[in-house]
Amino acid sequence: LMRLLILLHHNPHNHQCCLPAYGCGLPTYPPTLTRVVGGEDVRENSWPWQVSLQYQSGSSFYHTCGGTLISNQWVLTAAHCISSSRTYRVYLGKHNLNYNEAGSRAISPSKIIIHENWDANRIRWAHNDIALIKLSTPVTFTDTIMAACLPNAGDIEPHGTPCYVTGWGRLWTGGPLADALQQALLPVVGHSTCTRSDWWGSLVTSNMVCAGGDGQLASCNGDSGGPLNCQSYDGSWEVHGVVSFGSGMGCNYPKKPSVFTRVSAYISWINNVSGKASVRNISSRYFIIHFFSHVFNTENVNYYCLNVDTQA
Repeated sequence: LMRLLILLHHNPHNHQCCLPAYGCGLPTYPPTLTRVVGGEDVRENSWPWQVSLQYQSGSSFYHTCGGTLISNQWVLTAAHCISSSRTYRVYLGKHNLNYNEAGSRAISPSKIIIHENWDANRIRWAHNDIALIKLSTPVTFTDTIMAACLPNAGDIEPHGTPCYVTGWGRLWTGGPLADALQQALLPVVGHSTCTRSDWWGSLVTSNMVCAGGDGQLASCNGDSGGPLNCQSYDGSWEVHGVVSFGSGMGCNYPKKPSVFTRVSAYISWINNVSGKASVRNISSRYFIIHFFSHVFNTENVNYYCLNVDTQA
C-alpha cells in the first residue's frame, strides 16, 4: 500500500487516480432504513450479500433459505437448511425471485460444511445451527454482489441495538413467500431478557442472539439462514446472526423473538473451514484509494426453512 501511494504521489495525474475495489459491508446503494411497523421491500441491491439458497425439484429450482456472502467464494447459512438428499444452487445479486435480473447469477456449491456439533436428530435444540457453502467458482464483486463483514470474535450487540433481518420468507404466518427481498427492523433483545421464563427461557444459549419479540415484526419461514444485519461504528454492515428459529405459535408472537445463531461465537470455526477467506481478512472494509481523500416447551419452535425434510 505504501509503495502504491508513493507511485501515486509521483504521478502528475494522481488527482484522477482511483482504484475501485470492493471490501465488505458497504453497499453501493445504501439501504433505506425506517422504523415502520411491518416488513417492507428493500431498496434494490442495498443488501448485496443476501443470497437465495435454492433446491432442485425436477428441472426447476425453488427458494428454501437465505444466506450471506462473506467472501468471494463462501456463503454463510443455517445447518438446518441443508439436506443431504437435495441438490442446491446459490443465487446471488437477486432482488425479485420472479425475474432474471441483470447482474444476478446462480452458482452451484462445490461443497457444503455443516458444523460438526450440529445434531439433526436433536434439531429442536438448535445448537450450532450454522453451515458454510463454498461456491464452485469465485464471484467478482460488483455493485449488486458484495460481501458482508464478519463481526469480531466474541462481539455481542447490546440490548436494543437496531438490526435488520432480510429475506424472502413468508410475509406473515402461513402467508406467501415474498417476491421482492424484504427487510424488517429487529432490535436486539439482550440475553438476560430473552432467557426469562416468559420469553424463550433456557432454550436460548449464549451462542444465540434474539431480536424482535414485539409481536409485530419477525423473521418467518423461508428466512432461515439469512443475516441479522447490524451496522458497525464505521458505517459498515456486519452479519451478527444467522436466522435459526422462532415460535411455532406464529412468526410474530409476543415475547418470542426471532432467534439467530450468534456469528461472533463461531469466528474461529468459520476461519478454520474457509481458510480465513472473509473479506475483512484480505482487504480493508472499503478499499478505494484516492490521493485526497436465554423447562421450555420445545414443541413450540418453528425453524424458518421451507421444503427441507425435517421442517414443518
